[in-house]
Amino acid sequence: MAQYSVAPLERLVEQFERLPGIGHKTAARLAYFVMSMKESEAEKFAGAILDAHKKIHYCRICCNLTDGEICPICKDDDRDKSVICVVQDPRNVIAFEKTREFNATYHVLHGVLSPISGKTPDMLHIKELIDRLKTDEVKEVIMALDGTVEGEATSIYLSKLIKPLGVKVTRIGYGIPVGADLKYADEVTLKRSLDSRHEL
Repeated sequence: MAQYSVAPLERLVEQFERLPGIGHKTAARLAYFVMSMKESEAEKFAGAILDAHKKIHYCRICCNLTDGEICPICKDDDRDKSVICVVQDPRNVIAFEKTREFNATYHVLHGVLSPISGKTPDMLHIKELIDRLKTDEVKEVIMALDGTVEGEATSIYLSKLIKPLGVKVTRIGYGIPVGADLKYADEVTLKRSLDSRHEL
């Protein structure tokens, strides 16, 4: 007996399976949900993906996601431009912003060093960070990377590059456990970790 399959539906399931944390069953459930949408809703859904993909890019200063040349945080003249908080990905910026306690700037690396997965320094936005530090304005860089082996190694690597430039390098401290993923930390924990940062 021939196996039942609908090629376009199978391709849709395969695309959902490519998303992080989505297994075959969840992908199939999402695909069937999309199939239950009205055509106008499906077009809106697909359009939102394409629109985001076309219009969103990296801020030319901090490498965070934005739909303009410069992100709103870098544009904000009330921000303390003498302090840069280095984070792993854009979701970490959102997590810190929710605390409403940090009024400086960010730099998004879009990853951490990982020899196992092939992430080398040239694949991260390290050059852009170093370029920012070549002005007299920046006095402190806060390492706010995940508390993993890779995050720790990246912090140390960056510290060795930054210190010769005469810029103070600190690390978030109290409240973030080793192995933690920052984007899942609550606002109070993130505030405490910023308040208790120490020099590297």
